[in-house]
Amino acid sequence: MHKPFIVTALVLGALAVFLGAFGAHGLKTMVDPQQLITYETAVRYQFYHVFAIALTGIIYQNIPSKNVLLAGKLFIAGIIVFSGSLYLMTILALTQIGQIKWIGAITPIGGLLFISGWLLLANTVYRNKD
Repeated sequence: MHKPFIVTALVLGALAVFLGAFGAHGLKTMVDPQQLITYETAVRYQFYHVFAIALTGIIYQNIPSKNVLLAGKLFIAGIIVFSGSLYLMTILALTQIGQIKWIGAITPIGGLLFISGWLLLANTVYRNKD
């Protein structure tokens, strides 16, 4: 087991529950429906990738390779970039600071990080000789 990944997954999971509850009970009265959908997408993808990070930590026990570590780091970076950019867009809308155009442009980079993590992990497990 890779304890740092497991702990990170648990903390990010708790944060996803908190943020999801905030969105469902507080935020929905503060932003328009489209912004709420954006926020919920951030929470959902964070939650999906909490499980990916935990799985990576478990896989590392049997396949202690640099590629497994890299996959876990890609999932964490994906949460930061993908979900983080969507959270930031919602905060900017909520505070009426305005739209910062480049924030929406980095969201797909987070998606590519997620995809890269999944493919790297799949390739590493597939190529493992055990």
